[in-house]
Amino acid sequence: MKSERAKICVYCASSGRIDQAYVDDAYQLGKLLAQNDMDCVNGAGAVGLMRAVSDGVLDAGGHVTGVIPKFMVDNGWCYDRLLEVIITPDMHERKQQMAEITDAVIALPGGCGTLEELLEAITWRQLGISQRPIVLLNTRGYYDSLIAMLEHSVSEGFMRASHATLWTVASTPQDAIGAIQLALSQEPTQAESKY
Repeated sequence: MKSERAKICVYCASSGRIDQAYVDDAYQLGKLLAQNDMDCVNGAGAVGLMRAVSDGVLDAGGHVTGVIPKFMVDNGWCYDRLLEVIITPDMHERKQQMAEITDAVIALPGGCGTLEELLEAITWRQLGISQRPIVLLNTRGYYDSLIAMLEHSVSEGFMRASHATLWTVASTPQDAIGAIQLALSQEPTQAESKY
């Protein structure tokens, strides 16, 4: 692990209409990040799993950096408990900022925005743009269908078999933290070219 605190980008839902099991895992993940001397970087949302992760980190004495576009701040969607907030002009800059300041990615369950962020992170690893470890926290089997789709992409020749190692699947928050710790303790490897 690096001598300075690792910064972990957490992609997740901002929906408040979800089962409590997702909220509980998000809060527990936040606590574990803080307890393992990792800082959290997320989208600064005031509801849903984003808020739960932030609350877990902050309640355990950790640090959260929220990165959020100005239009979301103007709509009142920024969590006022965060002490460090980076405001970007748009969504593209938000994702770029999050990528630049973090060492690894954990994707919790989420909707289109979370899936888009996760798939972009996987694509960047596939293309060699990034070597950040990626962990999917598969609460209640949420990502089973996506994992099956990615495996189908491999079996149909749209991805190389080695690309299925670009992410790790964890079933619990504890497993997700362990996977991140292991990945950060190792030298990053370059993905096999897709061409």
